[in-house]
Amino acid sequence: MAAGNDGKKLMTKAMVVFVTASSRKEADKIAQALVKEKLAACVSIVPEIYSRYWWKGHIEFEKELLLVIKTLPRRYAALEKRVRELHSYSVPEILALPILKGNPAYLRWIKKSI
Repeated sequence: MAAGNDGKKLMTKAMVVFVTASSRKEADKIAQALVKEKLAACVSIVPEIYSRYWWKGHIEFEKELLLVIKTLPRRYAALEKRVRELHSYSVPEILALPILKGNPAYLRWIKKSI
């Protein structure tokens, strides 16, 4: 990694993980476990998203909730495992994206929180 200020270093180390959930109860259960177990610094729950997708040869349409999970790459494997354990879907959506830029103070907070 190239040398730079702490903000630049942290920006390459933090990530956001998106997970959809079938209900508020499920979203709350996953969010609580991830934060309590220090797998995530924060989980934001976005209510009532609409998903249209292929499943077993048919197009499905469901109302879901979106979890926006702030974490670190070193915690991703454990986070994914825990989501799979808690999730009701046989194939849960778990998508991780790197944070390319962000408020350096917030990125430091993510690191300190996990």
